[in-house]
Amino acid sequence: MTTHLVTGGAGFIGSALVRRLLADPGATVVTLDKLTYAGNLDSLGDALRHPRHRFERADVADADAVARVLATHRPDVVYHLAAESHVDRSIDGPGAFVETNVVGTYVLLHEARRHWASLDGDARARFRLVHVSTDEVFGSLGADGAFTEDSPYDPSSPYSASKAASDHLARAWHRTYGLPVLVTNCSNNYGPYQFPEKLIPLTILNALAGERLPVYGRGENVRDWLFVEDHAEALAAAGARGAPGATYLVGGRAERRNLDVVRAICALVDELAPDAAIGPREALVTFVADRPGHDQRYAIDPSRTERALDWRPRETFESGLRRTVAWYLENRDWWERVRSGVYRGERLGLAQV
Repeated sequence: MTTHLVTGGAGFIGSALVRRLLADPGATVVTLDKLTYAGNLDSLGDALRHPRHRFERADVADADAVARVLATHRPDVVYHLAAESHVDRSIDGPGAFVETNVVGTYVLLHEARRHWASLDGDARARFRLVHVSTDEVFGSLGADGAFTEDSPYDPSSPYSASKAASDHLARAWHRTYGLPVLVTNCSNNYGPYQFPEKLIPLTILNALAGERLPVYGRGENVRDWLFVEDHAEALAAAGARGAPGATYLVGGRAERRNLDVVRAICALVDELAPDAAIGPREALVTFVADRPGHDQRYAIDPSRTERALDWRPRETFESGLRRTVAWYLENRDWWERVRSGVYRGERLGLAQV
């Protein structure tokens, strides 16, 4: 039996990873989550009550709590996904991003090193820490090219700067202390259970309600989209087969302009949930002022990861987006509970003082 610890396991990507890991009958999974606004036990679904799942409510920046969880559960693999992740929110309140993404990563690395040092023999050899990061640490691309494992860091937002700092800490703990850490950098995720402040779920829910669909600037910014279950599969492969000290870039080979993403969502919502009173949803598109420091284009070349981990994304953007829209249509109870809380779709990231 392999024990996996997932920090941030009640979040969007973390919960997808928890569900993927539990599909292995030889796995026990421990979720550590603070349950901030974006951490939701509902996102774990049936996994929350699974006999091989344990939940620990704790802050990754709380050293005593992290030490206790590691000592109690003695994980073989730690997946570090606990993070503040929304760029707009980082513009309004960067302090929380430094505390969770930088300080929290330091605490986890420090306590993981102590845990690893206490292990013997096979347990020590098996231990891995997978630090999960973003392609945003590399900054903005021009019209051509793609990020690789050798791309220089050039973060633009408080969010991406905090993740860049956490990546550097993770690599330093490997190089200085020998801690078996590996780093993954992913492109933009989408799929079920995504908190509705992000582009795709916010657009789906606004389109359903017949509300305006805000698009920054002229919608020309390009992102490389990755279905969340494909990402979870890549992370599980990294935990099982990844090499300490290595970096793995995980992308969906699905570059799209933001405007094209919104239009595709409109077409799917019109098809799956037609509403004569609302009419064609594309008419709801509204161009709004761009956010500060908005990177123009991201794209990942995942070739090395595909070869090293024997991994490929299963979903195209079209198939993944259809699955995503259908999920939100079928799971109104989930997103209504989420929207009844601290976030109701308001504009964030205007950099107001």
